[in-house]
Amino acid sequence: MAANPSFDIVSKVDRQEVDNALRQAEKELATRFDFRGTGAEISWSGEEAIGLQAETEERVRAALDVFKEKLVKRNISLKSLDAGEPRPSGKIFKIDCKVIQGIETDKAKAISKKIREEGPKGVQAQIQGDQLRVTGKKRDDLQAVISLLKGEDFGVALQFNNYR
Repeated sequence: MAANPSFDIVSKVDRQEVDNALRQAEKELATRFDFRGTGAEISWSGEEAIGLQAETEERVRAALDVFKEKLVKRNISLKSLDAGEPRPSGKIFKIDCKVIQGIETDKAKAISKKIREEGPKGVQAQIQGDQLRVTGKKRDDLQAVISLLKGEDFGVALQFNNYR
């Protein structure tokens, strides 16, 4: 007898796609007329962090908008980007952004609670590190769970994979 059908709920971001979006934003900041002479820059600051800076708060916010636009074009959810508020640093303003990977424990608990309360009977969700494994007796039940979760907003970008 085969094991019950299952799938994984994860929140992963392709770092290469984020890097491509960052490079495109970097080019646009260098060539656009309204960013000339404003010191607008974007760059990686660590493994999962991105730093933006410009001479004015308005320009650094505009640079962030350019970066968000590039992420959306590359099919990366803005829920996976945690951008801080502009803060002054000497004569420039900076924004620190963090790329969110994985599902935090409290959000995973909220997702599993939602599946228990509103999902089909006989479907279980187990938290495994920074992801969830959902198992059930029938594939149709698992499809119903995916539809249920797509209709909810948990504040994190969800992907469904390893559907077997």
